[in-house]
Amino acid sequence: MGARAMRRKFLGELFTGLRVVWPILSVLLLLITALGLIIGLVEGWTIRESIYFAFVTGLTIGYGDFAPKVFPSRGLAIVIGGCGMLATAVVAAITVRALAATTDHNDKRMGE
Repeated sequence: MGARAMRRKFLGELFTGLRVVWPILSVLLLLITALGLIIGLVEGWTIRESIYFAFVTGLTIGYGDFAPKVFPSRGLAIVIGGCGMLATAVVAAITVRALAATTDHNDKRMGE
């Protein structure tokens, strides 16, 4: 199987997997956004700053330019981090599954 066919097979498997887990992934992303907006409301941030904080925290980048000062906001930030790790794990699992399906198909063809 050529590189182009493998790439096409991988992307097909990836999008098929993402379609299956999209409800879970979308709930996690909405939860991250909603919790970020709640934190922003408590901390007095703008909507843009709140969403930025939520995704920087959810992706576990954590630049530190925005940090919650109030205890409940800090707790919600921990929940955002957990949701972000779950979302990352779901995407990673789907990617690994798509890669395995692509290489399994390739290995079967080579064995023939």
